[in-house]
Amino acid sequence: MAVGDLAFLIPVLPALAFVLTFFFGKKLPTGGAIIPIAAIATSFVISLLITLNLLANPEEVVSQSYSWFAMLNIGILVDPLAAVMLTMVTFVSLLIHIYSTGYMSHDKAPSRYFAETALFTASMLGLILSDNILQLFVCWELVGVCSYLLIGFWFEKPSAATAAKKAFLTTRIGDVMFLTGIIVLFSDLFKIFNGNVPDGVYILRFDEIFAHIPDLAAMNANILGMEVSHITLITLLFFGGAVGKSGQFPLHVWLPDAMEGPTTVSALIHAATMVTAGVYLVARTFPMFIAAPDSLMVVAYVGAFTALFAGTMGIVMNDLKRVLAYSTISQLGYMMLGLGVGAAVGSEAVGIALFHLINHAFFKALLFLCAGSVIHAVGTHDMRQLGGVAKVMPVTAVTMIVASLALTGIGIPGTSIGTSGFFSKDAIIESAYLMGETTGSWIPYILAIAAALLTSIYIFRLVFMTFYGKPRTDYGGHESPASMTIPLSILALLALVFGGLTSKIFNTFVSETFVNNFVNMNIHELATLGGYHLAEHAGEEPMLVLWLPLIMALAGLVITFLIYGLRIVNMDSLVSRNNPIYKLLYNRYYQNAIFTNFISVKVIYEGFAFAGRAVDRGFDWTVKWFSDLAIESGESLRQFQTGAVQNYATAVITGVSLLVILIKVVMEVLQ
Repeated sequence: MAVGDLAFLIPVLPALAFVLTFFFGKKLPTGGAIIPIAAIATSFVISLLITLNLLANPEEVVSQSYSWFAMLNIGILVDPLAAVMLTMVTFVSLLIHIYSTGYMSHDKAPSRYFAETALFTASMLGLILSDNILQLFVCWELVGVCSYLLIGFWFEKPSAATAAKKAFLTTRIGDVMFLTGIIVLFSDLFKIFNGNVPDGVYILRFDEIFAHIPDLAAMNANILGMEVSHITLITLLFFGGAVGKSGQFPLHVWLPDAMEGPTTVSALIHAATMVTAGVYLVARTFPMFIAAPDSLMVVAYVGAFTALFAGTMGIVMNDLKRVLAYSTISQLGYMMLGLGVGAAVGSEAVGIALFHLINHAFFKALLFLCAGSVIHAVGTHDMRQLGGVAKVMPVTAVTMIVASLALTGIGIPGTSIGTSGFFSKDAIIESAYLMGETTGSWIPYILAIAAALLTSIYIFRLVFMTFYGKPRTDYGGHESPASMTIPLSILALLALVFGGLTSKIFNTFVSETFVNNFVNMNIHELATLGGYHLAEHAGEEPMLVLWLPLIMALAGLVITFLIYGLRIVNMDSLVSRNNPIYKLLYNRYYQNAIFTNFISVKVIYEGFAFAGRAVDRGFDWTVKWFSDLAIESGESLRQFQTGAVQNYATAVITGVSLLVILIKVVMEVLQ
């Protein structure tokens, strides 16, 4: 039996763990944590073996499909793109589950927690393995449901229940767009087959979709007086789904509030599951996007703007987890930018974006678990109440610094020396520069450079405020147990060396085999379907382009050291409540007021209320009109009721005569 034949077990084992933990976890130590840990560990081993096999034999893609009924096939697809995602998700989820045995040890419902996290992991793995877009959507929705359950895990807290509903409803906006895209795609493919789909062909499988990209590109729709190709429309709708799941502007507002769940849930959502689903969707359907370069430009601009926009809010947050939440939004923006530069660099963009996604998973999981270690030990996540934590939690402090260096991308350009983030984030920024040279679109590159400065400022601000200086309150605290510090150490090692060890093979492994496995067409020809021409080859970037991201990162470190380390600036005066810029950033550009008070309340709630009142008034007026008509008609007819029998007889004879005449006329017409 080939290892690929075991691929179906990768999501099945965590799903079984969910069932067993849900029903029997309460009877086992630590809420039955051993069940999901064993299941996910096995899934990780299978994923790793499949990935290693694909590295040695890239053509041995695992593809299995089973027809359930006409509208839904169930299948699995393990190509290099899926393989690296499976390995990352299972590995990070495994470490988070091990860490959770210590972190959730005093919680009153550990079995429910481990059951839900197992289902969360299984849903994400099912999404990655899907060989068709409809199955992917089903797993996509399961991921959303699990995030709702876990964000609202402590549902007794009103803030947690509200955050869960906010996340669920906000992401539904994107989900509706994604589903609409699937409907349009299915309709178009059905037309391409003229309604006669051959037996054994499932038109929503990715290989079938990609094989008909030229036909989809040739179909146009008139939208607001503009001719838009159907493939552009479909990819924009798919990207709308990704915007919701991956917290891109403007549907990012749910992500910071998702911190109301356990910190381990935040790590799982931000590093391995939900927020990466949107990036994976764009990567999985990338051959469609490459044929719709206008859509890729939208992806690039939205990603670059989100990276900078989230960074501006991250620099003023005082909550440990909220700083990291805005960091996630910003880094997801970088990943989307990495995919968007495909308008210039082609399928190489998939390797660039996925490389950053994998690196980000390691250092972002590490950042959240370090934050969880601090919160677990000192009982607060307000950085203003901390300071000097490094003295009592040295392992947590060192691993947090490593994660921060990886996030900012510290390394030496032109060498193999650097943290993981250095190799992937710099590759995205350099590709954005190439896109500027190729297409003349320089704004994404400029935004990405500015975001690099803010990234360094907000993460080192967190480090200095939390771990250094004098304690600002008597918080006590102690180092976390080994069940928590060992996963921190493993992730710290990966955050340091993974990027350097894999940078030379990752891009080729993911990028080249991905498109070649599906589309029997040159990648340049796919791009020309949308009227673009890719850069033939990457030239030598100017030295400043190579060094500028590092310069920004070091500048941010120096700024935060001067302000929060040496305290040469009185930040209390700068962040005064009367400072309009600070107020704008601290209140998150008043997004909650806009979305909640204006859009939700004024537009939607009061709009429906007004419409409801209008309908009620309409019904009331209609009923009253008929009532008045009946009364007035009755009053008029009363005049004919004289009580004289001869009058009634005359009326009956007249009516019958008219009826006979009418029937005779109708019969003659029908003959």
